[in-house]
Amino acid sequence: MALFITDECINCDVCEPECPNEAIYQGHEIYEINPNLCTECVGHFDKPQCVVVCPIDCIPLNPDMVETQEQLLEKYYRIMQIKAA
Repeated sequence: MALFITDECINCDVCEPECPNEAIYQGHEIYEINPNLCTECVGHFDKPQCVVVCPIDCIPLNPDMVETQEQLLEKYYRIMQIKAA
C-alpha cells in the first residue's frame, strides 16, 4: 500500500530527501507522494523513512492503493531496473 501526505503537512522539507525512490515531491500546496514510486521503503529499509522523520505524523497508508509486501517488493525491483538503465 502506498503512503500519502495529508493536508496537515507543514512543508518542513524533511521527508523528500529521505525517500529512496524519489516518490515525494513538492505539490501545489503541500508535499505529495507518487503512488507509482512509493514502496513504503520495501527493499531499502524496514520502515518507511518519511514516516520515521515526519514531525507531525501526517503520512498514513493510502487506503486507495492496497498492495501486499510482495507487490511492493516487485515495484521496488521495477524501479531499480529503471534507475539502472
